[in-house]
Amino acid sequence: MKKILLVSISLCTSILFAQETYLQCGKIVDVQSGKVLSEKTIVVSGNSIKSIQNGYKTGSAEDKVIDLKNKTVLPGFIDLHVHIEGQSSPRSYIQRYTDNEADVALQSTVYAKNTLMAGFTTVRDLGGSGVNIALRKAINKGSVVGPRIFTAGKAIGTTGGHADPTNGMKKSLMGDPGPKEGVVNSPEDGKKAVRQRYKDGADVIKITATGGVLSVAKSGQNPQFTMEEIKAITDTAKDYNMLTAAHAHGDEGMQRAVKGGIKTIEHGTLMSDETMDLMIQYNSFLVPTITAGKQVTEKAKITGYFPEVVAKKAREIGPKIQGMFQRAYKKGVPIAFGTDAGVFPHGENAREFTYMVEAGMPIMAALKSATITNATLLGMGDNLGQLKEGFLADIVAVDENPINNVETLKNVVFVMKEGQIFKSE
Repeated sequence: MKKILLVSISLCTSILFAQETYLQCGKIVDVQSGKVLSEKTIVVSGNSIKSIQNGYKTGSAEDKVIDLKNKTVLPGFIDLHVHIEGQSSPRSYIQRYTDNEADVALQSTVYAKNTLMAGFTTVRDLGGSGVNIALRKAINKGSVVGPRIFTAGKAIGTTGGHADPTNGMKKSLMGDPGPKEGVVNSPEDGKKAVRQRYKDGADVIKITATGGVLSVAKSGQNPQFTMEEIKAITDTAKDYNMLTAAHAHGDEGMQRAVKGGIKTIEHGTLMSDETMDLMIQYNSFLVPTITAGKQVTEKAKITGYFPEVVAKKAREIGPKIQGMFQRAYKKGVPIAFGTDAGVFPHGENAREFTYMVEAGMPIMAALKSATITNATLLGMGDNLGQLKEGFLADIVAVDENPINNVETLKNVVFVMKEGQIFKSE
């Protein structure tokens, strides 16, 4: 009886005095107020922020203290547009035929780790083969290091459209993919494709409303869904509480997507003033992916990097994204942070901050788009996106105050996700 009592007391004591982590922060960026606060201590208990205290606190002898007095501390970043399964290279188009699912899965773990180490503790994956769903599960279990993933699984396109997985193949390999493979040609197909994504375990829905740059198909901008198809998809996604996104470069396809109920427009390259007004009216968000535009423009200059049908589109579309973003921001279009990582190397996501600031967006607004805005869109606004009591302890640190030097965001020196430290210098 005494032994049982002693064991019970011991367990209660260990729970009562569980170790907490004290982050002594020289500066904290409060993205909600837009202020940078000095000399604060963030107390982390378990996976969440217990409190934020004035001055530098140390807690008890059992607690852990992390010295970030000469750093600037921010909420973990959220990227709403990545492709975590792959990464662009001159071999990308051949790898579709040479890499097995296991090869893709193993390589994706490297990309996931690179992303987290860059301070991006949450991402929305907007289309792969389905390995992205398995990767999300593995990260959630703790068997793989990476960001929190919300994934679309396989994106939805039309026959011959940007997300048709058989584009560019010889006829004997093309077949006739349907809703299960993410190819739709009617409202009924659209409903089935959404339900299949839900069955597969996807979190969000992504359609390709227009042609794209990197697909082996002629047009990078033509509309590829009817209004009826889009509405069927968004209505069904709403039934399943799934956020919707639309890849779109061409203006007509964007207008159909916005009017059809799509919440986020990805890229938006050729967006007109009329479409910008529509996005403001419908509260649709632009996810600009400026970094991807810069990357494909540069790579298109390298002979043989892309097939010529792709290189031509990259030269036409890539250089226009940043200018469109500048116009959209000035006009008041809602902006959500997203990069299209995978088109460029994973882990370089913070380049987007620099390009947004170059185009006239204040750094604090860019930071808010990558934290509070994105957390809210993902339905996590009460848990993520801020350094706030009760929120999940997704915390990063950089050497300098990004208000004075945006480039410092490219070198994250401390990463905590849900109270666990993954990187610390």
